[in-house]
Amino acid sequence: MSVKVRDVMRALELFAPLPLQESYDNAGLQVGFTEAEVSGALLCLDVTEEVIAEALEMDCDLIVSHHPLLFRGLKRLSDATMTERCVRMAVQHNLSIYSAHTNLDNSEDGVNFRFAEQLGLLDVELMMPRRVQVRIDDHDQPVKAGSGVIGYLPEGEDSLRFLERVKEVFGVECLMHNELLRRPIQSVALCGGAGDFLLDEAIRLQADAFLTGEMHYHQYFGHEQQIQIGVLGHYQSERFTPDIFYSVLSQAFPMLPLFRSRTNTNPVKYL
Repeated sequence: MSVKVRDVMRALELFAPLPLQESYDNAGLQVGFTEAEVSGALLCLDVTEEVIAEALEMDCDLIVSHHPLLFRGLKRLSDATMTERCVRMAVQHNLSIYSAHTNLDNSEDGVNFRFAEQLGLLDVELMMPRRVQVRIDDHDQPVKAGSGVIGYLPEGEDSLRFLERVKEVFGVECLMHNELLRRPIQSVALCGGAGDFLLDEAIRLQADAFLTGEMHYHQYFGHEQQIQIGVLGHYQSERFTPDIFYSVLSQAFPMLPLFRSRTNTNPVKYL
């Protein structure tokens, strides 16, 4: 039986319903038609020209990304910006693009749960849980959602060793942190991407450490020996997100060819 774009959308949205996304976001179908057939899908963090070329090379007619290609409406379709060029390439090659962004961040077993899993955290829970009404199979039902998670290491870990392990696991070229904590780290709060808005909540929950992808300079001040801050970089903190897509889609469509992108789309370079 053939797989269509709408089938892929349904599988992903059962896992991460669109109503879970933040108001500023634009998750969902970016380019393409719901009735288009899918013969292969490339799974990635960002959509760039290189990623589209990779999809074409792999004979994929669908890209599933975490970060939406289209955050705002386009006023023209030329070659002036990367976004415009990507849309043109996709349309020219009948390539569909779908994105699951903050709805995937906010879902149970989503981005932050995968982040925590890589560190071996146990008893992982949402930091700020809430109920969101979503429509599934013509029925409204509440779904648990929330920003960030907190979990626990099996045993306390020295702060320097903990940060070194974070750097190794996530391939961090330059991990930023505040003063090293002089007590073992066991409870860890985290949020992939730009999660610094959760620092105060992590402190309220008495986490020993807080990890995220981005943090403003002034937020590092005043927390010496209160909480260990670790900032990985946006790309690094979400690098395992395509694994979630693979898990969901391989279970829903065992015969559909799925490929994790090999393209490093991190725009930040380090000397």
